[in-house]
Amino acid sequence: MANYTKFWKVWLRLNLLTKDVDNDYTAEVSTMKNSLRNEDIAQRIVAEGSEIKYDTLLSIINQHDRIIREAVADGYSVLTKTCQYTPRVAGTWIGSSAKFDPEKHKVTLDITLSSEMRESLSHVGVEVLEVKDSGARIGLVTDTATGLSDGTITPGDDIRIDGEKIRIAGDGAGIGVFFIDADGKEYPVTRRLTTNDPKCLLARVPSGLTDGQYTLRIVTRFSNTTTLLKEPRTIEYERLLIVGNGGGGSDRPEIE
Repeated sequence: MANYTKFWKVWLRLNLLTKDVDNDYTAEVSTMKNSLRNEDIAQRIVAEGSEIKYDTLLSIINQHDRIIREAVADGYSVLTKTCQYTPRVAGTWIGSSAKFDPEKHKVTLDITLSSEMRESLSHVGVEVLEVKDSGARIGLVTDTATGLSDGTITPGDDIRIDGEKIRIAGDGAGIGVFFIDADGKEYPVTRRLTTNDPKCLLARVPSGLTDGQYTLRIVTRFSNTTTLLKEPRTIEYERLLIVGNGGGGSDRPEIE
């Protein structure tokens, strides 16, 4: 019997990718409210009794991350006690003399768990809570330019948004699909939606988005009846979307 010392709580959600099966579910981990950042990690090290001061610890951790980024950019594979970063170029190459084309190819990373991390996860059990409410939500975002669903998106290309009750309906300046940057500035999708269904949208990512992290927001008055909602409903994707390297912050490369 496995020796579980920690447990992840998960919600069950209907699987949007198997539309012909009514009882197929996927598990959604009920994560802690806030993501831990380097500042939080430094605080935890101090709390464990480290004699190194917080500011010094934070500087070392940030330097550690920077060195990894620089090494990977130089083409190194980097192995830490948590994972291994392996450089990769996604996309197809037609002909042996083909050149790199940023419109067709994407510089990215594969991330493989380290043996230490695999050992740690072997002690994690799972507690199923219940089936989560299948109300309006964004379940999955796929970059059609790369085929990736890892959170990376490509300005000027379409993304496929799968979800529930996400059809854009109603009039007004506040209705539509928006990308919100870290400062709260809204970038609306201005091109007509290629697909606008209750469970799927195809939306063109604004070409003016710069490297950084963005919140995907849908505002709609759609309902399951012929009558529109009296007030617009706001739906946000739980995962941040990333353009480029995320503005120099924490990348979210493909995980395999």
